[in-house]
Amino acid sequence: MSESQRFQLGTIGALSLSVVSSVSIVICNKALISTLNFSFATTLTSWHLLVTFCSLHVALCLNLFEHKPFDARAVMGFGILNGISIGLLNLSLGFNSVGFYQMTKLAIIPCTVLLEIIFFRKIFSRSIQFSLAILLLGVGIATVTDLQLNALGSFLSFLAVITTCVAQIMTNTIQKKFKVSSTQLLYQSCPYQAITLFVIGPFLDGLLTNKNVFAFKYTPQVLFFIVLSCVISVSVNFSTFLVIGKTSAVTYQVLGHLKTCLVLAFGYVLLHDPFSWRNILGILIAVVGMVVYSYCCTLESQQKAAEASAPLTQTKESESDPLLNVENGTGILADGVVPNAPVWKSNKDLHA
Repeated sequence: MSESQRFQLGTIGALSLSVVSSVSIVICNKALISTLNFSFATTLTSWHLLVTFCSLHVALCLNLFEHKPFDARAVMGFGILNGISIGLLNLSLGFNSVGFYQMTKLAIIPCTVLLEIIFFRKIFSRSIQFSLAILLLGVGIATVTDLQLNALGSFLSFLAVITTCVAQIMTNTIQKKFKVSSTQLLYQSCPYQAITLFVIGPFLDGLLTNKNVFAFKYTPQVLFFIVLSCVISVSVNFSTFLVIGKTSAVTYQVLGHLKTCLVLAFGYVLLHDPFSWRNILGILIAVVGMVVYSYCCTLESQQKAAEASAPLTQTKESESDPLLNVENGTGILADGVVPNAPVWKSNKDLHA
């Protein structure tokens, strides 16, 4: 199996793990919050990150991955920013209608694209842009119901979108810049994320619910679902870093909207949530957008691979042709260096 095939197989595995674990934790948390009235989402997330760190520490002790320290300030800033973005998203949901919150989540993709174009000079073809527009239209039809605006909620949503985009772009760039794996980055940033949310979590949850997380009555059933949620979160956090590292922040957001559609479908089938023709139409349009996005990414990936292999083919032909060998001095360049085949630098965003 070639290196590119192994990479594609790993990417498919990461995407599958992300979808399965994310849908599972949404269903688990929905039972915890809606049925058991445990509505302390930010504090619960801090527990998720704490359990994830402990799990990774055990894996490190078992030599399942190698600890690779790097820029401490970058890790600290990244971890705190991730924690703040989670808190801001929860505040956005608390101070806005559900419809406006869904619009906030939809805004993350175009904002991420814009930031990558401005700061990283990344080029998105018109076909990719068109597929993203179809996807966002479908998810918008399926999820956005009302758009009640208020100044504070709009400002919190703006901050949530910016911090989320920057944090997800950093997830990708840090792994490449410092040559660390998703596991190594997650292990080192988890404590900062957990501490940030553990400090602000009870305050935010109290502000949004008028309840005290420490005064809540923890029945065995509640504790069971909290533990289950924390266990699933290990897979969610790991797959998030893995997907963004192997693909890009934009592809991760596309995957996130696929999860939204799946959650809507599972909610209707398993939990008998209300479902309308508008939901069905939106999901179908979103799926079309995802299929077009995947097709365009695959097509562009093949084109780049063909362009990268063309010089290699030409070099081999020149080495095997006697006439060219005579003209080129037996295939050696003027400076006496044998030409090397170009290294293929794959566009991670095109393997989703």
